[in-house]
Amino acid sequence: MGEIYSPGKLMLTSEYFAVDGALVLAVPTKLGQEFFFEEKSDGKSIVFWEACHQNKLWLKAVIDYKNWQVLETNITTSAEFILKTLKNVQGLSETKFKKTDTYHLKTNLQFPADYGLGSSSTLMNNLAEWSQINPFHLNSISLGGSGYDIAVAHAKSAVLFQNKPEIHFEKVNFNPKFKNELIFIHLNQKQNSREGINLYKSKIKSQKLVDEFSNLTRNILLCDELDKFSDLIMLHEQRISDFIEIPTVKSIYFADCAKFVKSLGAWGGDFVMSAKFDGFEDYFWGKGFTTIYEWDDLIYC
Repeated sequence: MGEIYSPGKLMLTSEYFAVDGALVLAVPTKLGQEFFFEEKSDGKSIVFWEACHQNKLWLKAVIDYKNWQVLETNITTSAEFILKTLKNVQGLSETKFKKTDTYHLKTNLQFPADYGLGSSSTLMNNLAEWSQINPFHLNSISLGGSGYDIAVAHAKSAVLFQNKPEIHFEKVNFNPKFKNELIFIHLNQKQNSREGINLYKSKIKSQKLVDEFSNLTRNILLCDELDKFSDLIMLHEQRISDFIEIPTVKSIYFADCAKFVKSLGAWGGDFVMSAKFDGFEDYFWGKGFTTIYEWDDLIYC
């Protein structure tokens, strides 16, 4: 079988404001999603779909793509989403699902689904690479969102991303001197980013505020000292908190933490970033947060 791989992502800056064109800094993770494919010219117009989480099968579906019907599945709602997405692939692609071939397609998500590292974006990018279509177009009609996660999966690199006036991203070398001082802690739950975005969209915002986050992103990218990086991160957190009227994750869970704590993406779940201090592992473990990664364990660069 052929194979394609897309890395997961962590959004370091401009959460929420990304949808209004704020400049985003995002990094790829070593954990991502694999996509395996095989095509047979047998005239049956069938897709055999298998999806795995960490090599354990969770979804099976047999799809008739001549009539776009799910023939067999163990999870109807998930199979219907796959059908919809593959139908979108057909509409964008010059070659896929145009004849009567049988497709054997298999995915393997390398991280737990509640990590929030991009189970959907890595799938969209893998399908787009396989079918040679624009991943941003596929994501837009299948899921929506700012698209920064697609940029990371496509570039397989840290990126600066902006979606207004049009989607633009560039690979950047975000490899700070203090990277080995940074840590990433999972909050034991997944946050629904669409709910957070809907809350954000309900609030009136100015271009000046959007530009402020773009400037913070540029300054954070150029930081070469941890102290300055920490100050900018804490300013970023407070400005987001003031606007969306949600307390910072540090004030909720880690008020006595010796270092900064920053939400990565939609607030309320997924991963947060902090910096090492004496006894940091015992500190986070003592509060019930036992999944802790260091930079080289998690970040792909």
